[in-house]
Amino acid sequence: MTIDPAQQSQDLMFMELALGEARRAEALGEVPIGALVVESGRIVGRGCNYRETSNDPTTHAEMLAIREAAAALNSWRLLDTTLYVTLEPCVMCMGAIILARIPRLVFACRDPRAGAVGSIYDFSQDPRFNHRVAVTEGVLQQECSALLSGFFRRLREDKRRKRAET
Repeated sequence: MTIDPAQQSQDLMFMELALGEARRAEALGEVPIGALVVESGRIVGRGCNYRETSNDPTTHAEMLAIREAAAALNSWRLLDTTLYVTLEPCVMCMGAIILARIPRLVFACRDPRAGAVGSIYDFSQDPRFNHRVAVTEGVLQQECSALLSGFFRRLREDKRRKRAET
Protein backbone atom coordinates (compact mmCIF):
# COMPACT_ATOMS: atom_id res chain seq x y z
CA MET A 1 0.00 0.00 0.00
CA THR A 2 1.40 3.39 -1.01
CA ILE A 3 1.34 6.13 1.61
CA ASP A 4 0.33 9.53 0.26
CA PRO A 5 3.09 11.96 1.39
CA ALA A 6 0.61 14.84 1.74
CA GLN A 7 -1.66 12.71 3.95
CA GLN A 8 1.33 11.54 5.99
CA SER A 9 2.45 15.15 6.50
CA GLN A 10 -1.06 16.19 7.54
CA ASP A 11 -1.31 13.24 9.94
CA LEU A 12 1.97 14.26 11.59
CA MET A 13 0.88 17.87 11.92
CA PHE A 14 -2.48 17.05 13.50
CA MET A 15 -1.04 14.37 15.78
CA GLU A 16 1.48 16.92 17.04
CA LEU A 17 -1.47 19.16 17.92
CA ALA A 18 -3.25 16.24 19.61
CA LEU A 19 -0.05 15.69 21.59
CA GLY A 20 -0.35 19.31 22.70
CA GLU A 21 -3.84 18.50 24.01
CA ALA A 22 -2.34 15.52 25.87
CA ARG A 23 0.21 17.81 27.48
CA ARG A 24 -2.64 20.11 28.54
CA ALA A 25 -4.29 17.12 30.25
CA GLU A 26 -1.05 16.28 32.00
CA ALA A 27 -0.77 19.86 33.30
CA LEU A 28 -4.23 19.36 34.86
CA GLY A 29 -3.07 16.15 36.56
CA GLU A 30 -5.02 14.02 34.08
CA VAL A 31 -3.78 11.01 32.13
CA PRO A 32 -2.12 12.71 29.14
CA ILE A 33 -4.35 11.83 26.21
CA GLY A 34 -5.39 14.33 23.56
CA ALA A 35 -7.72 14.22 20.57
CA LEU A 36 -8.76 16.34 17.58
CA VAL A 37 -11.55 16.02 15.03
CA VAL A 38 -10.55 17.47 11.67
CA GLU A 39 -12.72 18.22 8.65
CA SER A 40 -11.18 19.46 5.38
CA GLY A 41 -7.94 20.40 7.11
CA ARG A 42 -9.74 22.41 9.81
CA ILE A 43 -9.98 21.45 13.50
CA VAL A 44 -13.66 21.28 14.44
CA GLY A 45 -13.27 19.57 17.82
CA ARG A 46 -10.57 19.09 20.41
CA GLY A 47 -10.31 17.50 23.79
CA CYS A 48 -8.05 16.14 26.46
CA ASN A 49 -8.76 13.72 29.26
CA TYR A 50 -10.85 15.40 31.93
CA ARG A 51 -12.08 12.51 34.12
CA GLU A 52 -10.33 13.46 37.36
CA THR A 53 -11.24 17.12 37.06
CA SER A 54 -14.88 16.53 36.12
CA ASN A 55 -15.48 13.34 38.12
CA ASP A 56 -17.18 12.08 34.96
CA PRO A 57 -16.01 8.75 33.53
CA THR A 58 -17.20 9.71 30.04
CA THR A 59 -14.93 12.73 29.65
CA HIS A 60 -12.25 10.99 27.62
CA ALA A 61 -10.36 13.15 25.13
CA GLU A 62 -12.14 11.51 22.18
CA MET A 63 -15.60 12.06 23.66
CA LEU A 64 -14.96 15.74 24.29
CA ALA A 65 -13.53 16.26 20.79
CA ILE A 66 -16.51 14.44 19.23
CA ARG A 67 -19.01 16.51 21.24
CA GLU A 68 -17.32 19.74 20.24
CA ALA A 69 -17.17 18.70 16.57
CA ALA A 70 -20.86 17.75 16.53
CA ALA A 71 -21.74 21.16 17.97
CA ALA A 72 -19.45 22.98 15.51
CA LEU A 73 -20.87 21.10 12.52
CA ASN A 74 -24.41 21.16 13.88
CA SER A 75 -24.75 17.42 13.21
CA TRP A 76 -24.22 14.18 15.08
CA ARG A 77 -23.02 12.65 11.81
CA LEU A 78 -19.35 13.53 11.54
CA LEU A 79 -18.99 12.44 7.94
CA ASP A 80 -15.82 13.53 6.13
CA THR A 81 -13.86 13.89 9.37
CA THR A 82 -10.76 12.31 10.84
CA LEU A 83 -10.23 11.73 14.55
CA TYR A 84 -6.64 12.04 15.77
CA VAL A 85 -5.91 10.63 19.23
CA THR A 86 -2.69 9.95 21.10
CA LEU A 87 -3.82 6.56 22.49
CA GLU A 88 -5.88 3.74 20.98
CA PRO A 89 -9.55 4.38 21.82
CA CYS A 90 -11.40 2.29 24.37
CA VAL A 91 -14.73 0.51 23.86
CA MET A 92 -16.78 3.58 24.86
CA CYS A 93 -14.87 5.88 22.53
CA MET A 94 -14.96 3.43 19.62
CA GLY A 95 -18.72 3.17 20.15
CA ALA A 96 -18.98 6.95 19.85
CA ILE A 97 -16.72 6.98 16.77
CA ILE A 98 -18.92 4.38 15.08
CA LEU A 99 -22.17 6.09 16.09
CA ALA A 100 -20.86 9.47 14.86
CA ARG A 101 -19.95 7.83 11.52
CA ILE A 102 -16.38 9.09 11.69
CA PRO A 103 -14.76 7.48 8.63
CA ARG A 104 -11.10 7.69 9.66
CA LEU A 105 -9.15 7.28 12.89
CA VAL A 106 -5.46 8.05 13.38
CA PHE A 107 -3.89 7.06 16.70
CA ALA A 108 -0.37 7.04 18.07
CA CYS A 109 0.08 4.08 20.39
CA ARG A 110 -1.79 0.97 21.42
CA ASP A 111 -3.54 0.49 24.74
CA PRO A 112 -2.99 -3.15 25.72
CA ARG A 113 -5.35 -2.84 28.71
CA ALA A 114 -8.38 -1.19 27.12
CA GLY A 115 -7.81 -0.72 23.38
CA ALA A 116 -10.73 -1.42 21.07
CA VAL A 117 -8.92 -1.06 17.74
CA GLY A 118 -6.97 -4.29 17.87
CA SER A 119 -5.43 -4.59 21.32
CA ILE A 120 -8.37 -6.27 23.09
CA TYR A 121 -11.16 -5.88 20.55
CA ASP A 122 -11.30 -4.47 17.04
CA PHE A 123 -14.50 -2.53 16.64
CA SER A 124 -13.18 -0.63 13.61
CA GLN A 125 -13.86 -3.48 11.18
CA ASP A 126 -16.48 -5.55 13.01
CA PRO A 127 -19.06 -6.59 10.38
CA ARG A 128 -21.83 -6.59 12.99
CA PHE A 129 -21.73 -2.78 13.08
CA ASN A 130 -23.24 -0.64 10.35
CA HIS A 131 -20.09 1.48 9.99
CA ARG A 132 -16.40 0.71 9.42
CA VAL A 133 -13.54 2.97 10.37
CA ALA A 134 -10.33 3.24 8.36
CA VAL A 135 -7.41 3.21 10.80
CA THR A 136 -3.88 4.55 10.67
CA GLU A 137 -1.77 3.79 13.72
CA GLY A 138 1.71 4.60 14.92
CA VAL A 139 1.82 8.31 14.07
CA LEU A 140 4.17 9.87 16.68
CA GLN A 141 4.01 6.60 18.59
CA GLN A 142 7.29 7.07 20.45
CA GLU A 143 6.49 10.61 21.61
CA CYS A 144 2.99 9.74 22.81
CA SER A 145 4.15 6.53 24.47
CA ALA A 146 6.98 8.38 26.26
CA LEU A 147 4.53 11.00 27.56
CA LEU A 148 2.22 8.32 28.96
CA SER A 149 5.07 6.23 30.42
CA GLY A 150 6.59 9.26 32.10
CA PHE A 151 3.25 10.27 33.59
CA PHE A 152 2.60 6.83 35.09
CA ARG A 153 6.20 6.51 36.31
CA ARG A 154 5.87 9.83 38.20
CA LEU A 155 2.50 8.73 39.59
CA ARG A 156 4.05 5.51 40.96
CA GLU A 157 7.01 7.44 42.40
CA ASP A 158 4.66 9.90 44.12
CA LYS A 159 2.70 7.01 45.67
CA ARG A 160 5.91 5.38 46.93
CA ARG A 161 7.12 8.70 48.36
CA LYS A 162 3.81 9.30 50.16
CA ARG A 163 3.86 5.76 51.63
CA ALA A 164 7.42 6.29 52.83
CA GLU A 165 6.44 9.56 54.54
CA THR A 166 3.72 7.89 56.62
